[in-house]
Amino acid sequence: MSLAFLSASFWLSSLGVLGVLIVTFAETGLLIGFFLPGDSLLFTAGVLCATSGATHLSLPLVLLAAAVGALAGAQVGFEIGRRGGRALLARSHNTHLAKGIARAEEMFERYGHGKAIVLARFIPIVRTVLNPVAGVLSIPTKVFTLWQVVGGLVWTIGVTLAGYALGTSIPGIDQYLLPIIALVVIVSLIPVGLELRRARRRQG
Repeated sequence: MSLAFLSASFWLSSLGVLGVLIVTFAETGLLIGFFLPGDSLLFTAGVLCATSGATHLSLPLVLLAAAVGALAGAQVGFEIGRRGGRALLARSHNTHLAKGIARAEEMFERYGHGKAIVLARFIPIVRTVLNPVAGVLSIPTKVFTLWQVVGGLVWTIGVTLAGYALGTSIPGIDQYLLPIIALVVIVSLIPVGLELRRARRRQG
């Protein structure tokens, strides 16, 4: 079975802007989307907006697709949690999702609703599960919507524009695209690594 769909280049080269919409929606709205390349896809899309190659993308369209996908996805995830309840989350036997759910609940307790919802956007897996967890915890819809919009816009616009800025500052950046994507993936996994380290310390 090919794992090409795990890479940002697969979605962007085959579907372009539509790929941005699909990935941001699925990663933030559907539990099965936790493995999708959200950070690297947004950053790579931003880089491609600054290039003139075959996979050149329109920056306004990428920003629009990313924002719509991320905001709609989070709201759908919230409704899934609100209507399906904790039993729906409990059906998943994936250890990564289980840790993400535990971390999401911990973030709500530690940071409060608004800060937790915004911060979760920048933590892989947690940004997938926090939205349904918010629904399970019966966080007021208006409160959730406000902060998920703030976090969603900061995440999508910020990461995409960071990629665009890099693309415009380095001539011929197309040649270095694969190493850049690898670096973004590594950086995006740092929060996950830190969380695992903290969890081990707490258990110890």
